[in-house]
Amino acid sequence: MWAISFSEQNVGPTIKALFKTGFFKDISLEREGSTLIVNVVERPAIAKIVFEGNKELSKEDLKKALDKIGLSEGKTFDKQVLDKVEQELSRQYLSHGKYGLKIKTEVTTLTRNRVGININISEGKVAKIKHINIVGNTVFDDKTLLDTLELSTTNWLSFYSKDDQYSKQKLSADLETLRSYYMDRGYINFAIESTQVAITPDKKDIYITINVKEGDVYTLEKVKLAGNLIVAPEELIKLVSVGPGEIFSRKSATETSKAISDRLGDDGYAFANVNMVPEINEATKTVAMTFFVDPGKRAYVHHINMSGNTKTRDEVLRREMRQMESSWASSSKIERSKTRLERLGYFESVNVETPQVPGTNDQIDVNFAVTEKASGNLSAGIGFSQVQGIVLNANISQDNVFGSGKRINVAFNNSNFLTSYQLGFFNPYFTTDGVSVGYNLGYTKRNAGQINIANYSTSVINAGMDFGIPLNEFDQLRFGFDAKHTDLSTTDFSSREISNFINTQGHNFLTFSPTFSWTHDTLNRAIFPSSGGQQRITGLISVPGSDLEYYKVSYKHQLYFPLAKDLTFRLQGEAAYGDGYGSTDGLPFFENYFGGGTGSVRGFRNNTLGPRDSNSFPLGGSTKIIGNAELFFPVPFLPETKSVRLGTFFDAGTINNSLSLDELRYSAGISGEWLSPFGALSVSAAVPLNTGSTTYVDNDGKTVTIGDQEQLFQFNFGQNF
Repeated sequence: MWAISFSEQNVGPTIKALFKTGFFKDISLEREGSTLIVNVVERPAIAKIVFEGNKELSKEDLKKALDKIGLSEGKTFDKQVLDKVEQELSRQYLSHGKYGLKIKTEVTTLTRNRVGININISEGKVAKIKHINIVGNTVFDDKTLLDTLELSTTNWLSFYSKDDQYSKQKLSADLETLRSYYMDRGYINFAIESTQVAITPDKKDIYITINVKEGDVYTLEKVKLAGNLIVAPEELIKLVSVGPGEIFSRKSATETSKAISDRLGDDGYAFANVNMVPEINEATKTVAMTFFVDPGKRAYVHHINMSGNTKTRDEVLRREMRQMESSWASSSKIERSKTRLERLGYFESVNVETPQVPGTNDQIDVNFAVTEKASGNLSAGIGFSQVQGIVLNANISQDNVFGSGKRINVAFNNSNFLTSYQLGFFNPYFTTDGVSVGYNLGYTKRNAGQINIANYSTSVINAGMDFGIPLNEFDQLRFGFDAKHTDLSTTDFSSREISNFINTQGHNFLTFSPTFSWTHDTLNRAIFPSSGGQQRITGLISVPGSDLEYYKVSYKHQLYFPLAKDLTFRLQGEAAYGDGYGSTDGLPFFENYFGGGTGSVRGFRNNTLGPRDSNSFPLGGSTKIIGNAELFFPVPFLPETKSVRLGTFFDAGTINNSLSLDELRYSAGISGEWLSPFGALSVSAAVPLNTGSTTYVDNDGKTVTIGDQEQLFQFNFGQNF
């Protein structure tokens, strides 16, 4: 054993070093012969921290705040740290406008040298903004400037938006918004000179004063590109959204820098910098703007890595890649690859990272991380529709069979109107170039009289196949061939028109129909999209020699415009036309188009728009024109819920036997859509803006006029939108 010398000079430093560990609250040294004895009293450990009275902030957020100052469960308890609790929690609550906060802490001694900390919080009421005053503005009035800010005095929407609750973070964001407002309108020397926030003695009202200096308006004298341009200058000039003679705008300058940077990124310059350098001439109040381009080195993709696909085969993901390994990195191709993975529908989330390869300055890896979701579906359910009544359905589908990306489905539906059995198979990559193939086989029986249209029934056996050919990233052609056997039956209430059709054409029909479609799809997602659009042209013609000879064509176009974070505006239009040829006079009535109700012109009873038969029942028409404008917004108090949305809409449409728009019907109202675990639910409340009448000849040869059938509230449950 080694002997260590210890003198009185070492006592102080030793005790100090031991206290510095923070583990002990009392330390003493003793000598027993040649042995040094160190007596310590350990500080207790924190067994639990209990919060009471907190509503504005969650327990998890409060625990994170205390952990920053060294107070958390499992750590050694230090009373000095406890003294900082009130200061830290006050800071958290003050940022949320809680100025009447009261905090009381209590420490309870537990067994085995442990303590429990109870923190009782009385949050008090949120201080409301009583007045916001902007001083120094002469060009723009107070109302114009205040409307740009997130903070506001109390108004009728404040209970939802909470815009009258002061927070330091919101004020900082509003000051930047105010600065941007002026900078985007040429006030390059605009400055916020000071900001004062005052609270009343009762801590209920807050007054905010913002002192600004507007300065003068500056225009652009010249704009030029400099640096190592790499890309042809004439191509980059197209991306410049500012020009000489225009008022200076920081927003436009920033957008130009980003556009040029993104363009360079498409050519592999992932680390490019585009800096806007202004030269200000105070005498002439002009700005000479230079965009200095530093492309850096071209970056190449070293590896594309996939993770998280525990079921889906690697090849299913890799065939969606638009960015290739060993080629230069393209930001647009990487982003498009991510979008294509999201649109597969196999994953809950898709994330991508592009880290630089260690030891290189011109290589990156592209790492995709996916989270699988159940792609198979076995469901049986019941729904209700105002049109079909009670709907029973069963569906067995697998969108990603054995992780291959192929889809199979077996479906059964039964209602007062419809009995249907369907079998389908789809291979999205029948060839490596993305040509798809699908097969379908089914039986469908319809009782038309159950859905507000003429009384007849059909039994249809169909079989078909189709091929999809991608033309480019957004366009696809589909070609198919369907064989269909239709058995047409009358009822005791069938009209003269239906009986005449059967007398001349028969009631059993075998038709063979080539089909085609062209689709242009730029939607950002398949369900509840918020941007992009979709156009689709479809056509069908029964081949000469079929029992019925006819054709149908349609065009549908929808566009989505994101107006704000939670607001989406949709424009949608559809036009369809059909007719007979050869031995068939006109479009067979059971192939007619119908309108009114959900998915059409809401506010009018389902399927009731357009021509009627001699029994006054809707018979449909050979022409359909439908238009819709709708503004979607989140449910108040549930802004983060992605499966529910509300809307306000304007519908217009007509069903007839010509291309005339004379019989257009209009309606407006509100709507709601919910992708519930039990099926899709859509509801609407609409008021027709114009009504009219339809004239028909009854069985007695008399001309009869019947008015439109209105229906304020409409809903559909257990069916797809």
